[in-house]
Amino acid sequence: MPVSQLEEKELLAQLRENGISLTLEEVKKIRDILGRDPSVVELHVYNVEWSEHCSYKSSKKVLKKYLPTSAPHVILGPGEDAGIVYLATVNGEKYGLVIAHESHNHPSQVLPVEGAATGIGGIVRDVNCMGAEVIAVADGLRFGDPEGKFKERSRWIAQGVVQGIWEYANALGVPNIGGDVYFNSSFDDNCLVNVVALGVVKEKNIIHSRIPEEAKEIPYDLILVGKPTDASGFGGAAFASEILDEEKEEEKKGAVQVHDPFLKNVLLLKKANTQVFQEAEKRGYKIGFKDLGAAGIAGASSELGASGGMGVEIDLDKVHVAMEGLLPEVILCAETQERYMLAVPREFTPEVLRIYNEIWELPHIYEGAQAKVIGRAIPEKRYRVKFKGEIVCDIPIQSISEGIVYERKATPPKRDFREPVYSSCDLEEAVKKVISSPNVCSREYIYRFYDTEVQGKAVIRPGEADAGVMAPVEEEGSSVGIAFSLDGNPFYGRIDPYWGGANAVAESMRNVACVGAVPWCLTDCLNFGNPEKPEAFYDFVESVKGMSDAAKYLWLKGSPGTPVPIVSGNVSFYNESASGRAIDPSPIVACVGIMDDYSKAITMHLKETEDPIYLIGKRYDELGGSEFYLRVLGEIGKNVPQVRWEEERNAIYVVIDLIRKGIIVACHDISEGGMITSIIEMLISRRGSLCRGAVIDIDGIEEDLPVEKILFTQSAGFIAEVVNEEEFKKIAGRYGIYYKKIGVVISEPRIEVRKGEKSLINLSLNELKELWASALSNLLS
Repeated sequence: MPVSQLEEKELLAQLRENGISLTLEEVKKIRDILGRDPSVVELHVYNVEWSEHCSYKSSKKVLKKYLPTSAPHVILGPGEDAGIVYLATVNGEKYGLVIAHESHNHPSQVLPVEGAATGIGGIVRDVNCMGAEVIAVADGLRFGDPEGKFKERSRWIAQGVVQGIWEYANALGVPNIGGDVYFNSSFDDNCLVNVVALGVVKEKNIIHSRIPEEAKEIPYDLILVGKPTDASGFGGAAFASEILDEEKEEEKKGAVQVHDPFLKNVLLLKKANTQVFQEAEKRGYKIGFKDLGAAGIAGASSELGASGGMGVEIDLDKVHVAMEGLLPEVILCAETQERYMLAVPREFTPEVLRIYNEIWELPHIYEGAQAKVIGRAIPEKRYRVKFKGEIVCDIPIQSISEGIVYERKATPPKRDFREPVYSSCDLEEAVKKVISSPNVCSREYIYRFYDTEVQGKAVIRPGEADAGVMAPVEEEGSSVGIAFSLDGNPFYGRIDPYWGGANAVAESMRNVACVGAVPWCLTDCLNFGNPEKPEAFYDFVESVKGMSDAAKYLWLKGSPGTPVPIVSGNVSFYNESASGRAIDPSPIVACVGIMDDYSKAITMHLKETEDPIYLIGKRYDELGGSEFYLRVLGEIGKNVPQVRWEEERNAIYVVIDLIRKGIIVACHDISEGGMITSIIEMLISRRGSLCRGAVIDIDGIEEDLPVEKILFTQSAGFIAEVVNEEEFKKIAGRYGIYYKKIGVVISEPRIEVRKGEKSLINLSLNELKELWASALSNLLS
């Protein structure tokens, strides 16, 4: 493209005509790097690799400045396809837990089924690329208001996203261990589909997303594996880095990939890929392995080369394609699904091809699918691409992967939130409104579609506790368990992005503590508006600060001052409509906890009549963003919950210790809906007929707070069923935490709340369960 000869207006028109979203300044920088005008193919490579989605050009400096990513048990932090932390030593073998966290927001808004399905497809590839067995997926979902102006579209998107997730993961044979979902109008034009995958790998078998050092001594081939390349997903990374324009949604559908979980099943689940890994280990070969996600062949091959300190040469005529006549930039940058790239010693190449093409018969499973050599590693640090015998791309490989960095301005937006003024309300009606809120009610309507039993590792399933629990290592003699939770309240982010970020970390850690697991590592997906707007970028920076402080000040149990590390994550900007309406600042945080003995994990269900019920954690006047304010008063408020580091840390630690000792036998954190909602959920979330109830007395709890605020404040805390009160008090006293006995489990299925002699609430649990269990299906079906 004659960049240097065109006027700016004409150049911009040609760029857009070619589907290139680079700015004029970026194109000029490319010309300076090359010392000549770039080809159209080269511009497309930079277009995807310099996109916000791939390069983190707006967020890179902020993430590096604030987020804690290292700890003694971190094997691999951010930088490759997934993070890895030490899990356990079983029969002399060290195992690592592999975790990746990504977003597939824009594609899911345009084509919900395909967008969500390919989100799951991409995240499991990221974990598998580290040499790991994929053992679970999870999802954090944000949808528009199902009762609002665009309710039909919001419902259609929600239904499609859930369908895409279950269709892909179930067919693939990977269980869904958990997630969360929120609805509000800020997501009307931009839904969020954040996905997480977990895997397990022996430390000695970890594979890296780079060409190995050995390639400097012996020839290495690049092998493309999977579906034949087509035009699907072309420009997908750039699409994910643009403002979503409803009027152009139809033309953007081509940027959404098409999934095939059955082909992925053959490649991934202890099958073809695993056989290649095992054969490489057996023969002593070092290999590089990377999935083809954003930027397709260009992304995978350039990142393999740059990370390994090598150059790469690709011959596009050797790429297996689904149709004739594809342009070179399409073959190079399309994001066709179910593909991987390997860097292997040339002498190992014939065996790799045999495993995929003959033993696992890829060409017979999907038309045109195969493994094929398409390039090689070269010593010159260039990214060179040939097409029809001509070089169509020849650029410095580091210039692709290093990308560019922007210094964005951060300006505090004007926020004018106020606490609502109200008189006392009908408490029983308030309870009914809150528990039937789409942000509180049962999520069974969603997770009932998900297969949680496949692979046989499930210990605690969605809906049974605040975190899912699995037994990840199948070796005899292993009792190690992992717990998983995913959290982030967008209403908190709207009012105060700092506390939105801090609360996302704190709640995810509380949730894994509720089953008895020690918070071990974190991941994040940071979803925000246009970073070019100083107010939106300010919200991003503040959220990151809040997350960082929470990870640092809540720190690793047993290692004071050592942060809970953030080992993987993603940033998703431009979640904004063409009209300028952005989503609420939405950091979505995942926490993985570990436990030595998964058999000691507990659920939230109250167990035995006459057992005492305890409140852990003070109640504060913090109902900003609460379901009580939103559903009962129709306002959002101002006073969001604040994380009081020492109180929060000690409460988390004491809950873990008490569960380990068998003193707490049921536990639920206090979050959406406040303590009254937590207690009710502990009574009605059990499947089958209701056989437990509770009598609660709030007398003596924060006497300066109105009854409504005591019951519905979302200040951090726990509700616990205790079996040995003397030991409970002794251990809780050592931590100096606030606790109070507030009630007792009864055999009658009702909830009664008293303040001394005065009865405030007396409701049938059967009625409450019907409201809670049917709300989401009534809204979405």
